[in-house]
Amino acid sequence: MHYRAIVRILGLLVALFSVTMIPPAVVSVIYQDGSGLPFILTFIMCVVTGLGFWYPQRGHRRDLRAKEGFLIVVLFWTVLASFGAIPFILLDQPSMTVTDAFFESFSGLTTTGATVIEGIEFLPHSVQFYRQQLQWLGGMGIIVLAVAILPILGVGGMQLYRAETPGPVKDSKMTPRIADTAKHLWYIYLSLTIACTLAYWFAGMGWFDAICHAFSTIAIGGFSTHDASLGYFDSPMVNVVCSIFLLIAALNFSLHYAAAATRSTKGYFNDPEFKAFFVIQASIILICFLVLVLTGYYTDAEEALDQAMIQAISISTTAGFATTDFAAWPAFLPILLIFASFIGGCAGSTGGGLKVIRVFLLFLQGKREIDRLIHPKAVYSVKLGERAMPDRVVEAVWGFFSAYAIVFVVIMIGMIATGLDNLSAFTATAATLNNLGPGLGSVSVTYSDVSDAGKWLLVMAMLFGRLEIFSLLVLFSPTFWRS
Repeated sequence: MHYRAIVRILGLLVALFSVTMIPPAVVSVIYQDGSGLPFILTFIMCVVTGLGFWYPQRGHRRDLRAKEGFLIVVLFWTVLASFGAIPFILLDQPSMTVTDAFFESFSGLTTTGATVIEGIEFLPHSVQFYRQQLQWLGGMGIIVLAVAILPILGVGGMQLYRAETPGPVKDSKMTPRIADTAKHLWYIYLSLTIACTLAYWFAGMGWFDAICHAFSTIAIGGFSTHDASLGYFDSPMVNVVCSIFLLIAALNFSLHYAAAATRSTKGYFNDPEFKAFFVIQASIILICFLVLVLTGYYTDAEEALDQAMIQAISISTTAGFATTDFAAWPAFLPILLIFASFIGGCAGSTGGGLKVIRVFLLFLQGKREIDRLIHPKAVYSVKLGERAMPDRVVEAVWGFFSAYAIVFVVIMIGMIATGLDNLSAFTATAATLNNLGPGLGSVSVTYSDVSDAGKWLLVMAMLFGRLEIFSLLVLFSPTFWRS
């Protein structure tokens, strides 16, 4: 293990992360909210610590193996989220414990969107901006991780994806160099953020709210500058803008890159995951709409469609924006939406969950087993589009699913042990492991009533969900640490 090379890279990351403290400090000056000092102090701490890590190891450049790659990926999220908690600890408003500060920071950077803060609209503008910025930076980190890094490490079937061609099945990184890949992804991500900001502004938001909500929309994070989330604006147009950009952000960014490179949208419609994603979204919206109309929950069909669309898309893509209390919806709808978040967005997107491609492959594998029972001597293959999937890919997906289930059960039991009721424990685990945010029961609005032990467990769930389970789970193997 090349520890000195890892420390060098980590030092650079921390030093670069210091730059993210400048925008909220500038916002503090613009709005004169008096909360700029904690961000300046954190900037200094990040610079000093980062350079302290980097300088002694500056000459240690090594070709890193997959082992080092896993460790760097995990450290990227844990160390940066830990430094991201420092402003919350230093701020007078909100006044937060160390546990709450870490919970809020990890929730932001992993784009989970769970919060322990009440009275968000009364926070200083710099703090509101910082929360949204954390999610935006986390969303970009997810894209680079999912499309450029994890395929090289071969994590959980992600080696399927490449983007030098627009075909539906991909098995290498997007461009010959990761740096080049990351640069192109940044262009796409930034362009979508600007477009979303303008759309929100045209829909009636002020510039500050438009920028902040664009950050969390493109990142599929769910943080808002208001306690009532999108419900504060009470605007069908805002809901439509949010829904459209959530769908775009929940698509594989490899497809966005291919569309931009080839100037053609054919790649989208040739992609099986794209088709499956929209079938799932349309089905959930339709079910919600029909139940809301038939039960008379909304007397106006247009309002029912508006609420069904925004809530279905927001929860199923794991954004977690709210326009109403969906936990109070009739019949099975609250549980349906929570289970929809297990599917999440497409692979290589900013969405959480198992990912559509994995669920689709599990469905195809189940169908193949049924066919084998009917015709034991026949030879069946799992096909994605017109291409048969290698058994190693199907095995990787099953391995991911089993690991996901085990982690879920262990964390849920741990949450019940901390004193949370069964429904709250189940949905809190689902909401954090799927990087969704809101749950049901006592965690439907905030997580402030969860015990400190429970919050640290949920921080682990956020990391497991964001790092595709295996990236973190591999560090618990004794084999990993053997040279």
